[in-house]
Amino acid sequence: MSAKPNEMPIGLRWLTGIAALGAAFLAMDSLRLFSERPLLDFIITVQNHYYYALMGLLLPLCYLLNPTLKNPKSIWIDSVLAIAACGACIFFFVNAETMLDFGWEFAAPDHAVYTSYLLWILILEAVRRSGGMVLFGLVLVFSLYPIFAESLPGPISGMTSTPAETAAYHVMSIESILGLPFRAFAQLVIGFLIFGIALQQTGGGRFFINLAFAIFGHVRGGSAKVAIVSSGLMGSMSGSVITNVLTTGQMTIPAMQDNGMEKEYAAGVESCASTGGVLLPPIMGSTAFVMATFLNVPYTTVALAAGIPAMLYFFGLFVQVDAYAARKGLEGTPRDQLPSLAGTMKEGWFYIAAFMVLIFLLVYLQREAVAPFIATGLLLVLNQFSTDHRWNIKQVGSFLVATGRLLMELLTIMAGVGLIVGALSVTGLSGTLVNDLLYLAGDSTLLLLLMGAFSSFLLGIGMTVTAAYVFLAIVLAPALIQGGLEPMSVHLFILYWGMLSFITPPVALGAFAAASIAGSSALATGFTAMRLGSIIYFIPFFFVLEPAIILSGTWFETLFATVKVAIGIVLIASCLQSYLIGVGFLDRSGLIGIVGRILIAIGGGLIALPATDVININVGQVTLLLSGTIAAVAGILISRGNDGEIESSAATSES
Repeated sequence: MSAKPNEMPIGLRWLTGIAALGAAFLAMDSLRLFSERPLLDFIITVQNHYYYALMGLLLPLCYLLNPTLKNPKSIWIDSVLAIAACGACIFFFVNAETMLDFGWEFAAPDHAVYTSYLLWILILEAVRRSGGMVLFGLVLVFSLYPIFAESLPGPISGMTSTPAETAAYHVMSIESILGLPFRAFAQLVIGFLIFGIALQQTGGGRFFINLAFAIFGHVRGGSAKVAIVSSGLMGSMSGSVITNVLTTGQMTIPAMQDNGMEKEYAAGVESCASTGGVLLPPIMGSTAFVMATFLNVPYTTVALAAGIPAMLYFFGLFVQVDAYAARKGLEGTPRDQLPSLAGTMKEGWFYIAAFMVLIFLLVYLQREAVAPFIATGLLLVLNQFSTDHRWNIKQVGSFLVATGRLLMELLTIMAGVGLIVGALSVTGLSGTLVNDLLYLAGDSTLLLLLMGAFSSFLLGIGMTVTAAYVFLAIVLAPALIQGGLEPMSVHLFILYWGMLSFITPPVALGAFAAASIAGSSALATGFTAMRLGSIIYFIPFFFVLEPAIILSGTWFETLFATVKVAIGIVLIASCLQSYLIGVGFLDRSGLIGIVGRILIAIGGGLIALPATDVININVGQVTLLLSGTIAAVAGILISRGNDGEIESSAATSES
């Protein structure tokens, strides 16, 4: 377990801060942020120079920040590993141009092969320390796979390489450790990670919570709606569900409990909002940048495509929370106990300014690589004019340490995932698996989608979201695309289903983290979160079958599809909460009431369901809308009944 920043020895804090500064400088220089001609021109001439330099700065931190043993006397073991990692990276940095000129990834001299073995082993150990045993096990097996690929059964056999060839390919080619995930990290992700850390360290989390309270705190269920907005915004910045739950959740979960919500419900709302934050533009976490690199499109294209699905998910959360508050008779917080909107904006206007600059550079100027660095610089300068949040030297140090730690963790995981990519590439297994999946599914695109959903969820349990996404983007996405689905929707589909493990028992790491704050049952919180976030299980199927939802269509098609899904979400949420906005309670007792609510959910699903011709089910859009409307209306009439009217009027008089 890594030491907390304040518990670090002063020397290690300095080392981490210097490494963070060096990594940020290299990233900015590689983007020519300082001038048209990079200051370190010899590094940027051969791109591999930059990659090995970045690895040499950050990889050694993994062994020092995640020590082998808790005993301080064992520091020499970690120091030796750190020095070895730095030395190996320096070797490849010095020889980067020679490697390209003489094709060392296919025929390397002995000393280069031995150094490749060393760096391969060191990266595996770094993955174990940063990513956990499950990811380490997968990376270990896959990275060794090319050595014995021919001896495996037919469907998973491939071209065999010698151990020396495998080591050289992993370390010196641009298809493995330095493959697509690592290059996306080095070229795009670093700036956005730094922006997210700067936002948190300057008090952005508190600002977004106060802003949400000023806007939504007075409405019914206001504290939960505040949690949805603030955690969604901060989750988009941090890109980490667990980190977001443990930071914003410390403030939002007690506020919801004070508002009269059960412990499990408060924790479930926070975990669902934090999970959705990673799917919310403009930042979305590191996986979206890897996706942009996979699809060979600008990051803004991914962010725009993800916008409507993310908003539909948060709309579903809002509807459920509102219905829950209405059913429980929960009122909002009096306005005089809430922060004022004007006062909040006056104190934190520079966060909005930095945000606007970021979006302007991303969307209008299409400068996605440099945008976060400029926005971070503006935020840090403006922050110094704030009397409440102005940094001193100690806070600057904390910012650099947090930056170094996060960059190290992500670099390690990206390098480890690259080993999986390299193994699939050098053996040809990726193409074989695609053909096998197509053969298993036959002509059924629906079966392929269900297989994809299950695979994404299963891998999301044991791996980081990025690792699971990269693996399936290579193995599964091509099969779905060959099955007739749109590439962007397929990749977003994989991302969404990979995120579901955070709110779905038995794992539900996001829900379990929130339960630890709320003091609730972890399993009960997981099932509550699963029910609250149930819309997220359907949305991926909606946009993969109707690409207009991700802006792959005319404006009319996009608007029509979005409105349909929104209506379906309202009906499905009303079934889950036994309350429909504008109608009232749908809680008639007995079998008749249950049947009525099921009819409402079926009606909502049919209304939201896109055209089904993609999955070879020929049901027209008009038929779906009419049958869904009839089912929903019948369900509402049945669910209300006399019991519902009596209970509704009684609840109204009580509130």
